[in-house]
Amino acid sequence: MRSAYAIHDLRAAAQRRLPRAIFDFFDGGAEDEITLAANRTAFQRQQFLPRVLKDVSQIDTRTALFGQSSSMPMAIAPTGAVGYGFAGGDVAIAKAAAAAGIPYTLSTTATASIERIADVSQGRLWFQAYILKDKAFLARLIERARVAEYEALMITVDLPVGGKRERDQRNDFSVPFRFTPKNVLDFAQKPAWCWQMLRHGMPVMENLIGLDEKAKSAASMASSVGRNYDPAFDWAALQQIRDLWPRKLILKGVMHPDDADRACSLGCDALVVSNHGGRQLDGAVATLDALPGVVQAAADRIPVWMDGGVRRGQDIVKALALGAGGVLIGRATLFGAVSDGEKGARRALEIMQTELVRTMQLCGARQLKDITPDLLVSQRASR
Repeated sequence: MRSAYAIHDLRAAAQRRLPRAIFDFFDGGAEDEITLAANRTAFQRQQFLPRVLKDVSQIDTRTALFGQSSSMPMAIAPTGAVGYGFAGGDVAIAKAAAAAGIPYTLSTTATASIERIADVSQGRLWFQAYILKDKAFLARLIERARVAEYEALMITVDLPVGGKRERDQRNDFSVPFRFTPKNVLDFAQKPAWCWQMLRHGMPVMENLIGLDEKAKSAASMASSVGRNYDPAFDWAALQQIRDLWPRKLILKGVMHPDDADRACSLGCDALVVSNHGGRQLDGAVATLDALPGVVQAAADRIPVWMDGGVRRGQDIVKALALGAGGVLIGRATLFGAVSDGEKGARRALEIMQTELVRTMQLCGARQLKDITPDLLVSQRASR
């Protein structure tokens, strides 16, 4: 980790350690991966127009969300199946987030349970729920999060069906998993990963135990998730969840301004502009490009955050300048965790924090409120 100076160093470390099929599962996107790439190029199109001769000897990155302080305008995005990359990876990221003073979001498809994360983490916890056809099972998940004192419930709404991930198909990676000559050879080339999997056993999506009574193995259990997404979920169904959940409700996957306006009217407490990291609808607009429209539609009624392509501290500054209250990061800490567990996840957050502070200093912004739209010039507009 001492030689990891940027998130792309952690990505390279993850690629060295993991079998190709596992790495590509975490790293890849849908179809031609146009949206996956667009999430990064959108940040690259935004250029700084910094202010100078400001006293930037002391930088304050703290922000408030839901009435509580966070050390940075950042939270951990829900990332599923982390344990397939590193045993105990979900716990590692949760502990790193607590140490850094930022919220952690547990995915429905995590390889650690709602209760286990609550036991090991001393930080702020949010629970992300995928919408399942089995509404009784979904209600039990949400109730478990309430009993475990999770601060917020995050409903992901951009996944009525799973995306077409062609890297997985080319790697013979599927759920339920099947061994083929290609992936057996792939796994054999990464003995350290193989040894860890053999030592700890194949991880299980612990929150989903019992979803499909016919699912006896970890692989078939994971498969049951895809079969149980509910493509009929609509605004009326979301209203039912809003009426039942007593704490903060975050809606993740909003891209269209009209949807943002309706979410505000329904009583959501925050929005996350997201295209699922480019893993679902390929060809969707980059989240940074969709952000201003959603911010305008929300009209200061509720906070608007965003995710997708955030790999640098400067990306956080650009998102804030365009109106975001903060960002969620997924792959950044994921790459750290699957490289070296909690140590790697902590390193990812250290990198993001130091880059955020340095960028604010170089832009003449002492506090987050100093990050204003006039700090950016769009590359398109400058031509």
